[in-house]
Amino acid sequence: MAELIKTFREEVPAMRFIGKKYGGFGPHWGAWFQNGWFDLLESNMGGTDAIMKLWENGAGYVGLERRSEGQPFEYWIGMFCPENTPVPDGFACVDFPAMGLGTCWIYGTEKEVHNTSACRKAVESEGMTLYRDEQGGVWSFENCLCPRYTTPDEKGNIIMDYCYYVK
Repeated sequence: MAELIKTFREEVPAMRFIGKKYGGFGPHWGAWFQNGWFDLLESNMGGTDAIMKLWENGAGYVGLERRSEGQPFEYWIGMFCPENTPVPDGFACVDFPAMGLGTCWIYGTEKEVHNTSACRKAVESEGMTLYRDEQGGVWSFENCLCPRYTTPDEKGNIIMDYCYYVK
C-alpha cells in the first residue's frame, strides 16, 4: 500500500503547460511515447535544462487535472515549459502565474502511487490553501520525475510527486 512520505510547499515561477486535453483518464500515455510527443516538447523548450533552471522539480512527464463542481473534469498529458514557449501544432497550453505548489511524495509500487486521494487533505493540513482559477477550478498534477518515479528501489517502490497549485 502506498504512503505519503513527505508534504511540502514549493514556489514556482510562471510556467506554460503544453500538452493535449482528454475527456478523462485512459490509455493515452502510450501514444505519447509511441509518437515521441514528450521528445518534441523537450526539444521545443530547448531541452529539459530550460525548465529545470526555473524549477528544481521540472522536466517530469505530467498528468494535469482540473476539477470544479458543475464543470467537466479536464485531464491533460504534457510537460511544464518556460513561459512563452511556442506551442507546437496539434497541442494546446495552459499558462500558470508564479505561485506555490503543495507537493506530496507518494511512495509505493507504480500501480499504488496513482491513488492520490490523501494528498489534498495532507496539503491543507500543512496550512496551504488551494488555488482556484477564475471559474473556480482546482488544478493538480502527477509529476513523474526521473529517477524518483522511473527507477524502483530495492523493494520495487517508486516516488511520485503529486502537486496542487496553492495560494
